[in-house]
Amino acid sequence: MSESTPGSNGPDHVEDPAEQAQAETPPSEAPAGDDEASAAPAPQPAPPKPGAPKPSALRRPKPSAVPAAAPTTPVAPVAPVVHDAAEEAAAGNFGRVDDDGTVYVREAAGERSVGQYPGVAADEALSLYVRRYLDLVAKVALFDTRLDSADLSVREIDQTLSKLAEETAEPAAVGDLDALRDRVAGLRDRAAERRKQLDAERAAAKDRAVEARTAIVEAAEKIAGTDPAKMQWRPAGEELRGLLDQWKDAQRHGPRIDRPTEEALWKRFSHARTAFDRERRHFFAELEQRNTAAKATKERLAAEAEALQHSTDWGATAGAYRDLMTQWKAAGRANRKDDDALWARFRAAQDTFFGARDEANAAIDAEYGENLKVKEQLLVEAEALLPVTDLASAKAALRDIQDRWEDAGKVPRGDIQRVEGRLRAVESAVREADDARWKRTNPETQARAEGAAAQLEDAIAGLEAELAAARESGDRRAAEELETAIAARRSWLEQVVQAAEDSRG
Repeated sequence: MSESTPGSNGPDHVEDPAEQAQAETPPSEAPAGDDEASAAPAPQPAPPKPGAPKPSALRRPKPSAVPAAAPTTPVAPVAPVVHDAAEEAAAGNFGRVDDDGTVYVREAAGERSVGQYPGVAADEALSLYVRRYLDLVAKVALFDTRLDSADLSVREIDQTLSKLAEETAEPAAVGDLDALRDRVAGLRDRAAERRKQLDAERAAAKDRAVEARTAIVEAAEKIAGTDPAKMQWRPAGEELRGLLDQWKDAQRHGPRIDRPTEEALWKRFSHARTAFDRERRHFFAELEQRNTAAKATKERLAAEAEALQHSTDWGATAGAYRDLMTQWKAAGRANRKDDDALWARFRAAQDTFFGARDEANAAIDAEYGENLKVKEQLLVEAEALLPVTDLASAKAALRDIQDRWEDAGKVPRGDIQRVEGRLRAVESAVREADDARWKRTNPETQARAEGAAAQLEDAIAGLEAELAAARESGDRRAAEELETAIAARRSWLEQVVQAAEDSRG
């Protein structure tokens, strides 16, 4: 799942602003006329005059290189552009045409020859160079308009300004070139502000791009840092692939960030994905080992279960199956396919054994049904002994019932606890009655009762003598206390005497 380092983040192709301006501004065309006018020679640069400014780039070839009858360096026809008549007239005020067809433009630095268009009327020759001037004005106006839009990059601004400065330096055009150059200079100031704004926007976009890339990296690192025991590998892997797609999309379509920052973030992102892949391989390698070990253990347990399935030693074999089930649960899981197949074998062996045991128990239960009837009748006899009124008779009758109970034999498994519980309840009641009688007839208990009675009688006699003395002395308070003490001891004496009599009976 690892990827190579990010590719070059070079700038997208930017169309040359000058070319774009030329494409948006239709080129001029030589003036249209009748057939004879159309056959007129194209304008050519005028020869420099003494003291005149240097001609523009529209230079005339050497006369020796061109036949005398043909004009040199013809200007290629261009598409016509419709200009406002007032604009053309205003621009034409800055030029003039000599008799030989040489066209001049007036500038602050003086008059300058811009070209030659012989064989046509002066106003027609001048109109060609005026239209060229208006084309330049249109280019500058277009750039002025686009400068406030969001579709110009800093590079396009600089290139367009450079191109316009070059084209307005000494153009072969007639018009207010000084004002046009001033306008271009003014655009430089506006472009500087726009450049600052674009730089600030680009810096903000870069910061947002760094934040977005950092968020992608941190999300990947969070996934990679998850405890392998708690990791959901498939969803986590899909999430990482989605993060990689986000990275690539941000790299292709988002704002560019500086290479050191991008490489540092990519290194973190790549490290997180590598760590995830390493842990996933390690996890599934261990899982495969555990699955293999669990499969081997369960194959052994299934074989042991199958070896016991036909045993008729019901009790011991049932215990063995319980032990095998405990081992099965502790063995862990093999892969789903193997685990399901082995469990089917293990369960089938269990079902075979316990099904046979249930059939055998059912046969035994049917055989023991008559014994159950006998024991239920014995229970009716035993429960009739309660409550115990004649202990000796009850004990004798219970012994007889217990003998017949043993002779009756076994009962169905499902009824054992019920009938045994009822008989134990009767036995417990008789035993408790016997224990109570023994406690009452215990000689030690009787001796303790007789000794206590004698002590109480002596105490009462002494208190009565003290009462008589208190009465004789007239001590009323002492007499009342002695009377209370004598009454309490007589009550105790009655209780002791009654207990002694009960123990004898």
